[in-house]
Amino acid sequence: MKFERYSIRALLMAMMFSYGSTVTAQTERAIAFEGVENGRDMGGLVMQDGKVIRTGMLVRSGNLSKATDADAALLKERYHLTNVFDFRFEAEANAAPDRIIDGVSYTHLSTLPQKLVESFAAGRSDTAKVDTRDMGALLTKMAQAPKAQTMARQLYPAIVTDAQSQRYYGEFLRGVLHAAGGSLWHCSQGKDRAGWASAFVLAALGASRDVIVEDFDRSNQSYAQQVEALSAKVRQQGGDEEAVAFIQAMVGVSRENFEKTLDLIDEKYGSLPAYVQNQLGFTKKEQKQLRKKYLTAK
Repeated sequence: MKFERYSIRALLMAMMFSYGSTVTAQTERAIAFEGVENGRDMGGLVMQDGKVIRTGMLVRSGNLSKATDADAALLKERYHLTNVFDFRFEAEANAAPDRIIDGVSYTHLSTLPQKLVESFAAGRSDTAKVDTRDMGALLTKMAQAPKAQTMARQLYPAIVTDAQSQRYYGEFLRGVLHAAGGSLWHCSQGKDRAGWASAFVLAALGASRDVIVEDFDRSNQSYAQQVEALSAKVRQQGGDEEAVAFIQAMVGVSRENFEKTLDLIDEKYGSLPAYVQNQLGFTKKEQKQLRKKYLTAK
């Protein structure tokens, strides 16, 4: 897939920074972190066989750069954290390094296609001039650009069809399988790359498509205020619904783009479970072991 170079650099810059406070909308699975965005326990989700994911073992969130002492204690005590999986590329991780928690192993697996990361690196001198405190202004400007809109729609397909991303997501699944205690995975905001990681975990555990989609879409509750504010600005500037959809995809998540990419996986690879087994290399035996480890009777 081809991406216009400046647009992808700006989009990746936007992915690296949050757009407001770290207050997470409260849902039944939300974790009340002080300094970590979009955190939630995967526990309690019901699989197709009627079993449920154990609570306090699998956590998805935004990055841990602003995790407080209380957050670190919560992760260790309530979520038994031993393993963190970071899907950011190097520049992202260096810009906002995770807080190091004693006794926790950190694994970096950049699940963006390498060509996109290289495009960002090639233009860092340009993007360094962007005032990251006003990332909303950058996004509202990009929102009305057809190339940027197309790029946002193509991002998920680019991730799931990329061989390196597939390999790293497979390594992630095996890391979760063999973790000594609880696992947490994140990207910058815990919504796109971390959202796909959650989808793959859920597929391996035997979740239905509805459960997978609803979990992915739940990130929109965390970023609803930011999405609403920027969408209003786009409309005030004469932006159409395509422009608003761009804001939804970049600041929250696009359920439509996610479902279309699931359809692409069905068409290209047979099904999401087949993709997990064949493209991610996470075998049926490993899936059975994962279910034994993380599922319990309802």
